[in-house]
Amino acid sequence: MTIWWLLPAVILGSLILTGGLRRYALARRLMDVPNSRSSHSVPTPRGGGIAIVVCFLVSLPLLFLTQGLSGTAMWALLGGGAWVALVGFLDDHGHIAARWRLLAHFIGAGWVLWLVGGIPELQFFGVVLDLGLFGYLLGALFLVWLLNLYNFMDGIDGIASVEAISVCLGGALLYYLLGQSHLMLLPLLLGAAVSGFLFWNFPPAKIFMGDAGSGFLGITLGALSLQAAWVDPQLLWCWLILLGVFIVDATWTLLRRLLRGDKVYEAHRSHAYQHASRLFGRHLPVTLVVGAINIFWLVPLACWVAVGGIDGVLGLLLAYAPLAMLAVRFNAGKQEIPA
Repeated sequence: MTIWWLLPAVILGSLILTGGLRRYALARRLMDVPNSRSSHSVPTPRGGGIAIVVCFLVSLPLLFLTQGLSGTAMWALLGGGAWVALVGFLDDHGHIAARWRLLAHFIGAGWVLWLVGGIPELQFFGVVLDLGLFGYLLGALFLVWLLNLYNFMDGIDGIASVEAISVCLGGALLYYLLGQSHLMLLPLLLGAAVSGFLFWNFPPAKIFMGDAGSGFLGITLGALSLQAAWVDPQLLWCWLILLGVFIVDATWTLLRRLLRGDKVYEAHRSHAYQHASRLFGRHLPVTLVVGAINIFWLVPLACWVAVGGIDGVLGLLLAYAPLAMLAVRFNAGKQEIPA
């Protein structure tokens, strides 16, 4: 039974629910008020990412019943995603100490890894490496880092939404190229849920995603990348390529701040995309460039790796090289000099 009709339904549901959440936030004064570490200048409602969470998670049981989504994959996404979204929601509406948030993130990552089976064998340059139990530790670090970097990178209008949609479209295309078209609907549904939200989040944003939405996207995209890797080990490199913009900017910034001795859990405005948005004086050009890099650079490279045209590690290095140069060019991790 084909349920492709679910895609427009999820887009519409996300669009309507985000609008409702915006009215709720305005009525309850759940606003993101600008401060010295913000990249926006106007108080804006927050918490719209809950629409993404609800619309995607509700679609999973339908996919399980009709399209052959495995029970383990469904529960991995449902449990891990809902748990991380709940932690983010509570943090959005109050405050959870960083150490407890981190513990909760590792619990969510552990749930996902337990159900998907960890990380499959890594393949690079003709070598096959079975990580065994170490793969679970590596996988947990990967999921928790991706979860948190997605939160760090959700700092200007539309950027986290455009990134997620681009990655999901790329992930679906990879399945198509490998003759696994029955698996395309899962990443497309996540992209559809984000698309409805993007209507309200596109620059200038009328509502922000919040930690619940950004954390959910981080762990869900990570889970989808691991699921893809179990279909074909080369797809892990492909998904790392698709996520390159966020991974390179966030990782470069974190390393530079660690070397400087900064408290890395504190809010800041030193990512490359934040420096770029201040340089251009607007969010829109930066968000559009991120989308263009994904579609015209990273997606083609990921497809090249998927079809066996280039080794995964070599493709990853090729993809990340210009992204690293952009991080240097736009001063990723450099302290902002107060005006």
